[in-house]
Formats: sequence, structure tokens, C-alpha cells
Amino acid sequence: MSLISLVSVQGFILLSVQAHLPQLRPPPCNMISKEEQCVEAKGFKATIFFLALYLVALGSGCLKPNMISHGADQFRKEDPCHSKKLSTYFNTAYFSFCVGELLALTLLVWVQTRSGMDVGFGVSAGAMAVGLAILISGAFFYRNKPPQGSIFTPIARVKIIISVIPIFACTIIFNTILAQLQTFSVQQGSAMNTRLTTSFHVPPASLQAIPYVILIVLVPVYETCFVPLARKLTGTSSGITPLQRIGVGLFAVTFSMVAAAVIERKRRETYVDSGELLSIFWIGPQFLIFGVSEMFTAVGLIEFFYKQSLAGMQSFLTAMTYCSYSFGFYLSSLLVSLVNKITSSSSRHGWLSDNDLNKDRLDLFYWLLAALSLLNFLSYLFCSRWYCSSQSPSADPPPGPHGADVNHHLNFTSSKHVAADRDIL
Repeated sequence: MSLISLVSVQGFILLSVQAHLPQLRPPPCNMISKEEQCVEAKGFKATIFFLALYLVALGSGCLKPNMISHGADQFRKEDPCHSKKLSTYFNTAYFSFCVGELLALTLLVWVQTRSGMDVGFGVSAGAMAVGLAILISGAFFYRNKPPQGSIFTPIARVKIIISVIPIFACTIIFNTILAQLQTFSVQQGSAMNTRLTTSFHVPPASLQAIPYVILIVLVPVYETCFVPLARKLTGTSSGITPLQRIGVGLFAVTFSMVAAAVIERKRRETYVDSGELLSIFWIGPQFLIFGVSEMFTAVGLIEFFYKQSLAGMQSFLTAMTYCSYSFGFYLSSLLVSLVNKITSSSSRHGWLSDNDLNKDRLDLFYWLLAALSLLNFLSYLFCSRWYCSSQSPSADPPPGPHGADVNHHLNFTSSKHVAADRDIL
């Protein structure tokens, strides 16, 4: 992790240097103005830019899943007390991520706006360097697991991967909805009245901070209030099982799109009928509901992948959580293209083809996503039940020492949790 953190630091430093030196970037221009022609970055300038982006992406993609699994490895699964604390760790880790995201969307944006992009990227590089120093400072205190397993372990690993693919696939629609909140919902806010006071306007892009504010508030409440109460009712150390937690989030996120569709229809009708702009605060509920659903689904998915994996696979399966984000955004682009193609005709434009929300039908697109989300939740109920039944420990292990080793690896984690996971329905 230390080496890969250096990769991210180098990427941010390269971005900062390019943003600072005029000879490494195109001349500044107003991209909003139709009269001004912006110069495209080509050749060496473009190479430097994309190299920096790929370094940051490589570092982030390798660092996050390994950091989560490394922290979880510090707990001993065989200790009931540590097993209970493991769920708390996942909540705390995600809480830390949310604090970082909130700082990036508020404080860092303010720094970049006030002092320039070069300073903003420099601050990011400095923050990564401080985090790396903190990580290295605890190197002598970490519990490092020695290599373990047998020649049959790869077979068990393939079985684990195949078994979690349906659960993984059911979270893609969830991240497709996240893509809408970061794109169309921001555009939706731009078409509303952003005035907060006579001299201050709410930046539409800052709406993306709402889910993280909700998470920062609700994660401690979930851990200190909900988990102890649920633990008494269910007897599960984490209150509810990871599969149940994912299911709650997948169901709740449907209402985020329902709220978005209702508000967008209201916004459009208000503007068309009277020319007035609806207040930007009306779209707050869709971000709020998504924040609540993310607290359940995102943390539950990370915990599920870690607990159901074999020794040595925790980082790999945890990384699948972030692959779900990528697939969700790709699916979003595909859906927009398909919707435009299907709804377009010679006599009318597609739902999202005009780039003008007062002419487009973004509300119908939101209703489509709500329907897809509900269908996705129903499919998740089926997949989670199938997973629980398929992971039931075999009554008779295969004969021979190697067969027993395979059975031990296959059921080391999943057999301890599958009984509780049956309660998802």
C-alpha cells in the first residue's frame, strides 16, 4: 500500500505542476462563452495530463480496497469480541471516507476556486503524503497474515467468485442512480432558483455533498443506536446481516428516483406555466434519500465481500465494490444513449436530446430508473436467497486430508454468517 500511495502522490504532483506552468497546459478560456474558441490540449500536454490522471486512478483503485481489507485483517475472526468489532470497523472506515469526500467537495473546491487548480492539486498531494506517513508510522504494529492454503484453494476461490457475482450485479443499478445525482441532478439544480440570500447563491455542484453530510450524521447513529437494538432482536453481532443491509439500501434508493421524478415534473411545469424558477432546495430529498440508502448498501457490500471471502481474497473481493461504481457509470451512459435512440423520431426529440431540461423529459427518465431499481431489488431478493442456500455447509466433507482442507476453506467464513443471512427475506 505504501508504494501504491506514492503513485497517487506523484499523479497529484504532476497535475499541480501542469496546472501551474503555462507551457504545459492550453491557454485559459471561457468554456461557457460561445464566442470564445478554446484550444484543445494535444501532444505532449495531453500526454502529461492523461498520465497524471492514470497515476491517480491507479493509486486510488489499488489503495482503497487494500486499505479496507488490511484494517479488517487486524481483527481475529475466531474471537467473538473481535468479530463484533469488525462490523463497527467497516462503519468507521466508511465514515472516514465520507469525511474525506465532504472535505473534497467543500473545502478543496473553495481552495481551488480561491487560489487556483495548481494549489488545489498541491493540497491533494500533501494530504496523500500525510496519509502515507501515518500509514508507515504504524508498520511495526500491524498484524500481517502469513501465506496459507493448499493446492486446492484456487478451486474454492473460483467457487466464491462465481457465487458472489449475482450479488455484485445487483448493485450496478444502485451506482447508475448515483451517476444521475452527479450529472443530471446537478444540471437540474442549475435550472432552478439557487438564491439563498440576496448576495449568496448555492452552487448546484455542492448538492453532491448532501449524501456525505447525511452519512456523517447517520453512521454514528446507526452504530450507537440501531445496531445495539437490532442485535437484541436478531442475535446477530452486526445487528442485521450484510445481505439484509444491502437489501434495505437497494429498496430505499428507488424512492430517491421517485422523489427526483416528482420534483422534476413540478419544476418543469412551474417554469412552463409561469416562467418562475423552483427553489433548488426542492431537489434536496433525492440526495438525502440516496445518502440513507448508501449507508446501508455501500457498507453492507464491503462487509459482505470481506466476510464471505477466503484467506488471501479479501482485497480482491473488496475491490469488486469499486468495480460496481465503474459498471454503474458505464450503464448510465448506455441508458442515456438507448433512451434517446428509442424515444427519438422524425417528429420529436428524445427525452434527453436537447440539453435543455425545459424541453427534455428528465422526469420520465427518472421514472424509468425508479422502475429499474425496483426490478433490481426484486432480483436481489432472489439472488440473496439463492446465495444463502448455495453457501450452506456440506454435511459430509470430502474424504482425505486435502478434501477436509478444501471444505475448511470453503466454509471458513460463509458458514458462520449464512445462518443469519437466511433472514434477508
